[in-house]
Amino acid sequence: MRTPRLSRRAVLAGSAAAVAATAVSSAAVSPAVAAPVAGASGYRWRNVVIGGTGFVTGVLFHPAVRGLAYARTDIGGAYRWDDRAGRWTPLTDHLGWDDWNLLGVEAIAVDPAHPGRVYLALGTYAQSWAGNGAVLRSEDRGATWSRTDLDVKLGANEDGRGAGERLLVDPRDSDTLWLGTRHDGLLKSTDRGATWAAASGFPAKASASGQGVVFLVAVGRAVYAGWGDGDGTSGTANLYRTADGTAWEAVPGQPSGTAAKVPIRAAYDTHTRELYVTYANAPGPNGQSDGSVHKLRTATGKWADVTPVKPGGTTDDGSADTFGYGGVAVDARRPGTLAVSTNNRWADVDTVYRTTNGGRTWTSLKDAAVFDVSETPYLKWGDDKPKFGWWIQALAVDPYDSKHIVYGTGATLYGTRDLKRWAPQIRGLEETAVRQLISPPVGEAHLLSGLGDIGVMYHERLTASPARGMAANPVFGSATGLAQAAARPSYVVRAGWGDNANGACSNDGGRTWAPFEAQPDIAKDAPGPIATNADGSALLWSFVHWDGTKYAAHRSTDNGTTWSEISSFPKGATPVADPADPTLFYAYDTDTGTLLASTDSGRSFTARAGGLPSGDAQFKLVAAPGRSGDLWLSAKWNGLYRSTDGGASFSKVASCWASYTLGFGKAAGGADYPAIYQVGSTDTITAVYRSDDEAKTWTRINDDAHQWGWTGEVVIGDPRVYGRVYLATNGRGIQYGEPLR
Repeated sequence: MRTPRLSRRAVLAGSAAAVAATAVSSAAVSPAVAAPVAGASGYRWRNVVIGGTGFVTGVLFHPAVRGLAYARTDIGGAYRWDDRAGRWTPLTDHLGWDDWNLLGVEAIAVDPAHPGRVYLALGTYAQSWAGNGAVLRSEDRGATWSRTDLDVKLGANEDGRGAGERLLVDPRDSDTLWLGTRHDGLLKSTDRGATWAAASGFPAKASASGQGVVFLVAVGRAVYAGWGDGDGTSGTANLYRTADGTAWEAVPGQPSGTAAKVPIRAAYDTHTRELYVTYANAPGPNGQSDGSVHKLRTATGKWADVTPVKPGGTTDDGSADTFGYGGVAVDARRPGTLAVSTNNRWADVDTVYRTTNGGRTWTSLKDAAVFDVSETPYLKWGDDKPKFGWWIQALAVDPYDSKHIVYGTGATLYGTRDLKRWAPQIRGLEETAVRQLISPPVGEAHLLSGLGDIGVMYHERLTASPARGMAANPVFGSATGLAQAAARPSYVVRAGWGDNANGACSNDGGRTWAPFEAQPDIAKDAPGPIATNADGSALLWSFVHWDGTKYAAHRSTDNGTTWSEISSFPKGATPVADPADPTLFYAYDTDTGTLLASTDSGRSFTARAGGLPSGDAQFKLVAAPGRSGDLWLSAKWNGLYRSTDGGASFSKVASCWASYTLGFGKAAGGADYPAIYQVGSTDTITAVYRSDDEAKTWTRINDDAHQWGWTGEVVIGDPRVYGRVYLATNGRGIQYGEPLR
């Protein structure tokens, strides 16, 4: 399944970052503790288990500590591997709402001489609208952190995010660190990352649109830097080196043809003193159609082409076999033994090649691979078996176990201990971008989820990946809508980006699905949110293209067999069904700040309350369960509003000044109104709150160690378990919290 990653705060074209040679420094803040369980909040927070689901962009084994490794993701933070426990521990959950841009990890570095030290370069986007990057540094393997804010932007979710690593501890001096940036050249720190300045003497000139320094690697006591902004001319260098940390030079004799390519990754074999470099004709992970692998004998300066398979052949079905090369990892125990990965190879599927003789001959590990994805069944992508992978740029060989190889894909991290049997090595790592959540009032599942890139899932258990995997018939990429009939909870509908159909219904609570018999023509290009009225007799489907273009909504009263346009429904709005009266629907027109309502099961809509906040498409309207006309509007920094008359009038709720999303759960003992959960601000901090008294007062239920960046999409309570809350994140999966008992 080819899955685009445009759903997560889509990358805008261009960059406002300019070439800079100014010093960048900052005083360290107090360490932030990334605790595994909540403290002062009185809540315990855990992930609803799915297993990976996002792009693992880098894996780094510690060269001096058996069983210790780190992983980075494009939008979901960093993790530490515990080999004894066989799971990953998240390291950046303490980053809060204002720091959402730091959940993307551009690079990781460890200090071989000091096993406790680990460094993270953070920054998701280098666009003008995104904040600057930061460096976190730890002396205790990420249990606590100190932070330095940078004056430059990093781009962990932009093109080239699978390259690296762009951060390096100098092999001659543990106090010196190097950081390669995309648009601001090479930075250097001489105080273990506390302050940074532009590195003097680095000859390559940064641009506002290129890749800049794509990797840094230690070669003995020297440092080599890959450069991604070559113009393809014969005199262009894309590999530089320094022997003393001051003077830099272009590495001589760079192979012909590589000047037009981007160096992606490099690895050094200390036994043979050979540096291996992978190349591609685009930074990736998308867009690569050519590439190569070369090695440099550093003692003599002699280069050799050791490419396993040249891109550009033809597959058995006649398709062009185009791809680049991505990951490269040497075996620290065996001279001349290493692995490289292909990338963006869709016709013949990506693979990992392994050599034991310095690249003279290679074996494709895909050819004999046996996969076990029983722990994360969604990896079958609706088919009978999983594929070897795609977007393989993260690749690592355990320095203490030559047969322990791991590689990242656009959805998971696979590992083997015998070079044949592969399974996800992903426990504890959750990177899903979550779009919709439903907690049914009855039935086997306490949770249904609509997700970016991996469709809809039915969660039989919160502690195991859904046994059915991605909802099939049809399989979606990103889900755009998910709704349940309040008075008929067995009936559920969904919408999303699919190959052949974009809408489906279920009559068994979301366990099995059938596509609508028909769909409006616009559904193929702009599937949007969908709703069903209380008894499931009417459907409303709104249409919004991923570029923001809005289209007229459509209605069906025959379970999706026929559809009619609703001209009075505000284009692009999210339809909301009244949970008690099947004749009532609501919609909030964010362009005009007007609440509209339908009293004829969605045939027509008329304006009710006006003069409400406008101009932001992310305002959210929700209906309180079991009550007719009880509506709540989260208007972001404009606050929270409530209507008890079906939207004829609204009153502003005084107990909070900002509300980003709101949902309901089982009422507290003795209370006659559902518990309310909110991501918002009642004081100075944006956090997760619960109210047991109709929003008169709020209790914060997360804490400073559990913030997960941006969490403004969905929050809901469980209608069957008081206190349990489900929270959507943009890259840390589904979090669920329960009161400590």
